[in-house]
This record gives sequence, structure tokens and C-alpha cells, in this order.
Amino acid sequence: MTQASREEVTGLLQAWSGGDQDALEKLMPLVYAELHRLAKRYMGREHVGRTLQTSALVNEAYLRLVDAHGVRWQNRAHFFAVAAQAMRRVLVEHARSRQYAKRGGTAQRISLDDVAVLTDQQAAELVALDDALTSLEALDARKARIVELRYIGGLSIEESAETLGVSTATVERDWRSAKAWLYRAISQKKDT
Repeated sequence: MTQASREEVTGLLQAWSGGDQDALEKLMPLVYAELHRLAKRYMGREHVGRTLQTSALVNEAYLRLVDAHGVRWQNRAHFFAVAAQAMRRVLVEHARSRQYAKRGGTAQRISLDDVAVLTDQQAAELVALDDALTSLEALDARKARIVELRYIGGLSIEESAETLGVSTATVERDWRSAKAWLYRAISQKKDT
């Protein structure tokens, strides 16, 4: 995204926050493509055909973002930070519902277009990551937020720093520390 388009997105977000619905109509084509790119990047880390479909993730996150009322969008980075949280929630809800269904939960009929493929192992790993991230958030909310921004949201070190209002050095240090903490927490949970 060019600097001009970043500024355009920020301006449209701020106008939308002020109640301008025309700004939303202009904004969505710009950010939808970026959301899709971020989701595709995130999904590219997973095995082909074995995870939630990118379009389904983007569409659900998009709907949640559009329905977010009262949010005062600061800038483009803030929007994509909130998008990262929305994507995380969608993924975790899907994984938890898969585990619920596996344990005898009520089955629900859906169309093939709505199917999101997620293996049992991946669902368990995603739930374990979410549990560990929730624990990390209780200890250090900023580190948990950086994981969301970087891993799920696909934001750069610089964008994460801008969103959180901290230096890039702080984000780099917290990112390394958070990854190590999560690795230990998830490894310990697997061993039990």
C-alpha cells in the first residue's frame, strides 16, 4: 500500500468514525483487498486444504468490523489491529465449535460454500495457542497484543509500533519474548 493510499484509508476511517456512511462505501474496497491479503498470508502458514478458508475468514472478520459501532478509528494501523483481533476470534470460535461438535455437540446443517476445513489437530493447536495467548495477556497485555498484530494481523514491526504507540525496538524485544513464552506454555501443555 502506498503512502497516499495509507493516508486515504486513515482519512476514510476517521470520516466513517464521524458518521459518514459514504466514507464506508469508499473505504471497504480498499481495506477488503488488504484484509484478504493478510488472511491469505496467515493461511499460507497452514497446510493447503486443511484450514479455515481465507474468504470465509475475511468475510466474517469484515462483517464484525463493519458492525463495530462506536469505534473511533485512529488510523489504518489501528483498523488492521482490530481486524487481527477479529480474525483471531473467528479462528478460535471455529476451532472451539469443531471440538464441541467432536464431543457430541449438536450438529448443524450448512452449505458447502460455508464449510471451513480444519483438522482436529489444528483445532486443538489453535485452541492451545488461544489459551496460551489469553494467559500471556493476563501477564503482559502488550506482548499478547503484539502477537495478534504480527502473527494474525500480519502487521510489520513498524506498523505494530505505530498502533501501540511504542518504539520499534520495544516491539522487537516483546515479539521475541512473547514467542518464547508462548512456545514454553504450549509445550508444557502438550506434555501434560
